[in-house]
Amino acid sequence: MQRIVHLEGESLIAEIRRPDFPHQWIEYPRTDASQAAERLAEATIAIVNKLPLDKDLLAASPGLRMVAVSATGTNNIDLDACEERGIVVSNIRGYAVHTVPEHVMSLLLALARDIVGYRQAVLAGEWQRSAQFCCFAHPIRDLHGAILAVIGSGSLGNGVARLAAAFGMRVLRVERKDAAQVRPGYTPFAQALRQADAISLHCPLTPTTRHLIGEAELRTMKPSALLINTARGGLVDEAALATALRQGWIAGAGFDVLSTEPPKDGNVLLDPRLLALPNFLLTPHVAWASRPAMQALADQLTANLEAFARGQPQNRVA
Repeated sequence: MQRIVHLEGESLIAEIRRPDFPHQWIEYPRTDASQAAERLAEATIAIVNKLPLDKDLLAASPGLRMVAVSATGTNNIDLDACEERGIVVSNIRGYAVHTVPEHVMSLLLALARDIVGYRQAVLAGEWQRSAQFCCFAHPIRDLHGAILAVIGSGSLGNGVARLAAAFGMRVLRVERKDAAQVRPGYTPFAQALRQADAISLHCPLTPTTRHLIGEAELRTMKPSALLINTARGGLVDEAALATALRQGWIAGAGFDVLSTEPPKDGNVLLDPRLLALPNFLLTPHVAWASRPAMQALADQLTANLEAFARGQPQNRVA
């Protein structure tokens, strides 16, 4: 009988169907690093979302045979250690193909049309004091005709590209930053930064993508450009971004992620003065979290467990 330990139950608002093989299901609302070893001591399957599973923790879990990740990203798991110990790691794929792209377009629209700025204008009474029927407090841009550079060509990047095209945007597929050759249909990384009116990030966080966008890249972008990040906070040098927004290197940014989450010890992007800017929008890692998307994730999670139990693991990353 499998002993399944779900370590982060509160990270998902959905009905998780119990798998159709003999098992014991133990669920905790949340687990911190100091509790993980004890809770996994007798587990054969661990379900995790963002909890770090390092080499030492895996070594302290001798019966562990599978890690079922209730997310797409696996940068919190020591995949090499899992392979060494013969632990199968499966993640979730394709569940957020509508919700994340819609969030990206929401951020783009809000920034391009300065929705926050206009709301603040109404709250400040500027429309009420206007001598005419409207209030031209801020310039408004259309997405139609603008160039969007999409960095990352998975299901989410492709979903954003489809919605952007429907808005009449010209979409650039961006080649990897360190690529020796440019694939057909792709634009060189530096060229895309120079041309884009907006950039949307959809790549995993790896040693090669950490701080993919730093001071040099932000200075390369147009002063009128927008930067959207719904992928991973570490893809962007946050200190450099804060400076870029304050000094006007770029026109604005919409983020759904930070380098450390939750940001209990603070973060340069949580400076109240920065958050008060109408051209910086920060949401608390919820781009993925529509109710339909979370249910699709839960259904795929159970399917991953059942595939493993059949001896035919799916969505393997290790």
